[in-house]
Amino acid sequence: MIPAGAGQPHPRLQGDLFLRRIALLPTLCTLGNAACGFTAITLATGAGLACDWPNEIALYTAGWLIFAAMIFDMFDGYLARRSRAASQFGAELDSLCDAISFGAAPGFLLLQLGSHFSGRLAGEVFLLVALLYMVCAVLRLARFNVQSSLDGKSHRTFQGLPSPAAAGCLAALVLLRYSPMPYPWLPEEIRLAVHWLAPVGATLVAVLMVSRIPYPHLATRLLHRRRPFTELVEVILAGFLIVFLKEVALLGLCWLYVFIGPTVMLMRRRLPAPSEATEVMGTDR
Repeated sequence: MIPAGAGQPHPRLQGDLFLRRIALLPTLCTLGNAACGFTAITLATGAGLACDWPNEIALYTAGWLIFAAMIFDMFDGYLARRSRAASQFGAELDSLCDAISFGAAPGFLLLQLGSHFSGRLAGEVFLLVALLYMVCAVLRLARFNVQSSLDGKSHRTFQGLPSPAAAGCLAALVLLRYSPMPYPWLPEEIRLAVHWLAPVGATLVAVLMVSRIPYPHLATRLLHRRRPFTELVEVILAGFLIVFLKEVALLGLCWLYVFIGPTVMLMRRRLPAPSEATEVMGTDR
């Protein structure tokens, strides 16, 4: 008689093989991030097949590709932790891909927004701002790698504005400017003002990236198994806004996240420390 289960791999070996297959998913997500960023650069510069595209459509598509890169970036870390495949290789690869999608690609979009103006001065200003943004994004990624290697923990907060959020802010401006969707209630002057607001906004998010201001880790909170009911309602509401308002909602949500960090920090500074509050309550008694 052949014993039951003969010829079949041990359940533990089956689990190891399954995890090895899953381990490919984080790497594929990370490479998908880089592919979106590189394609966004191609569209922004009008190179290759994009040379036949109308400029507005190319930039609009490039903006959406940056958001696609953000989705890939959100899931690669989650899949790596779930499959127990987190490694130094994955961390370094993720950082390099982030530099493409959230450092270089938004810089090229910013340069294209600057081409709206005629004159050498405007071109030089946009070039300097794009360089500042790219340098700050790379510094932000390098600092995050060092901090992650020192503690090795899953972060619930960031120190400084995350580079994907900064890239999303600039991409949202591009989407609003070149959106084919008609918004009758949105004056055309506001869309045209994007060309003026973009360098100011890029400078702001560049400085916030290298700051020490804490920001919540949205990916960790969204993908965590247990969430408060209020957070679930907020996620559903944000989803409805994006579905119905698209570019306008993305712009508002991205910049809302940018200002959350400084606002919370200022509010905490104004509140008394726990020891001081205890002393005040004691004296009142």
